[in-house]
Amino acid sequence: MSSPAAARVQSFGTTVFTEYTTLSLEHNAVNLGQGFPDFPAPDFVIEAARAALATGHNQYARGAGHPRLVNALAAVYSPVFGRELNPLTQIVVTTGATEGIFATIQGLVDPGDEVILIEPFYDSYPASVIMAGGTPIYIPLRPAPGATSAADWRVDVDELRAALNPKTKLLIINTPQNPVGKIISREELLTLAQIAQEHDLLVLSDEVYEWITYDETPHVRMATLPGMWERTITLGSAGKTFSVTGWKIGWAIAPEPLTHAVLMAHQWIPFAVTTPLQEAVGAAFEQVEERNYLHELSAMYQAKRDILLTALNDVGLPPVTPHGSYFILVDTTDLDAPTPTDDPRDVQICRWLTREIGVTAIPPSAFYSAEHSHLAANIARFCFCKTDAILEAAATRLRANLRS
Repeated sequence: MSSPAAARVQSFGTTVFTEYTTLSLEHNAVNLGQGFPDFPAPDFVIEAARAALATGHNQYARGAGHPRLVNALAAVYSPVFGRELNPLTQIVVTTGATEGIFATIQGLVDPGDEVILIEPFYDSYPASVIMAGGTPIYIPLRPAPGATSAADWRVDVDELRAALNPKTKLLIINTPQNPVGKIISREELLTLAQIAQEHDLLVLSDEVYEWITYDETPHVRMATLPGMWERTITLGSAGKTFSVTGWKIGWAIAPEPLTHAVLMAHQWIPFAVTTPLQEAVGAAFEQVEERNYLHELSAMYQAKRDILLTALNDVGLPPVTPHGSYFILVDTTDLDAPTPTDDPRDVQICRWLTREIGVTAIPPSAFYSAEHSHLAANIARFCFCKTDAILEAAATRLRANLRS
């Protein structure tokens, strides 16, 4: 007989990325679905990994994080947090930010607690909450009529306040946000911070796209706002920062009581993270300032964003211009495509795009609760963390088959 916990896990099923990657391969489509770079990591990052392997960093790492990496992270983040971070007590290195999400929720959420998730969400959020015995409560971002910018998607504060009760424990935010590409403004964050303090909520701030921002839009960190350092866990990712998603190196930054909770869960998940790759990420971070790397990263992605924005506009798929991350949502309302099954419209549209147009997108209903999945009926998500050649190939197929 299966346990309730096993039943909860099995109920999640196959991820949307598995389905659409398989479909894309089957139809030889240009895959702008799953968000991982298809180009090499920077040479200095690869060289740091070679050096780490060659110099003996091949045994278990310190559980909370390899010393070179946590020291480098403290050096990079102390100025942006406006405080001197203790690398040994206020940083926990995790197996990617996804394990950071899971370990944070396992460490802080008890059975019966409620967790606020802002939709559309990264799909590991609800799974992690449910596996901890918590209850996800879903609050959607709602676009203004005719929204053309990610900034036009906002939380209805009254809707959020109405969802809060004594069981509410944690608010999860993602900024810059996947898949909308929204950077939550200081004004919006201050409102969320006020609510968190009024209701004694913890905040998990997923900031893995922190260095991938556009149009000089400022990325404000929740933990830097008045009264929020004490109640915020901030997540970062080497995968996003250095285009090495396969390395699975992430980190959580928080005051010691919160990092201790994350560490207590982390020690029973992987215990420690890959030592040579931690060494390499530490060495890479030591070089970012002299190389002006973080500025060049955002400039590179802004150019890629603009290639895809131009193509989508050309073919009558109105995009939501992102100010962060590497995703673009498009409005498919006017797309004349068959929808012969009972599956959600966005699912059918993305299958049709893959099979008939030869370009794969992801249906965003996968990032909504069942209650709110209808909000994604007329949108699709494309990613642009691909070589310019791949983006141009996608643009060519779109223009050849969809030009309005």
